[in-house]
Amino acid sequence: MKKATAEIIREYGPFDGVENVGGVSFDGEQVWFAAGDRLVAFDPDSGNTTRTLDIAAHAGTAFDGKHLYQIAEDRILKIEPNSGRVISTIPSPGGGRDSGLAWAEGSLWVGQYRDRTIVQVDPETGKVLRTIESNRFVTGVSWVDGELWHGTWEGDESDVRRIDPQTGEVIERLEMPQGVFVSGLESDGADRFFCGSGSANNKVRAIRRPKRSRA
Repeated sequence: MKKATAEIIREYGPFDGVENVGGVSFDGEQVWFAAGDRLVAFDPDSGNTTRTLDIAAHAGTAFDGKHLYQIAEDRILKIEPNSGRVISTIPSPGGGRDSGLAWAEGSLWVGQYRDRTIVQVDPETGKVLRTIESNRFVTGVSWVDGELWHGTWEGDESDVRRIDPQTGEVIERLEMPQGVFVSGLESDGADRFFCGSGSANNKVRAIRRPKRSRA
């Protein structure tokens, strides 16, 4: 297993009126995060807030290329981002105990915090398709270039880790500095992960994604 200290390359916030930063997603232009009673978007270049949707947003956030998905208590909402309209809902697999959320390969991937698992869910029905075990409390979840990453937050320690999607084995860990925690997690598809900070403060942090050697 590879282990390194996470390199924080930028902090965004604090954001006015936000007490908790939960799920985080990226739509190719804006970073979205769950702020309890609303979804907030900001420009990752300027750091300026660009959008606010008045919608319940308690945990993980995801984007499928067209729609946002948001965990709201015991449901997952499918949202049209331009209007903020909720198109459909499915039950969340943890019944309100869910954490992170990601979109990949036509499925939703939902973190189950204290169960230390990530479940693959049918986005139309909510049916659980499979379960991946981890060995730490799971917060944010992200797929990038076929790699499965998730955040952890257990006690006073937090990290971002890559796991084998078949076995759950930890392949790589990026350890956050003392007192810095990860709630939501999403990649920009390139060299950054965006990390929520939970209730520790109302910031989003960008950390560097490890480079991969090219053939």
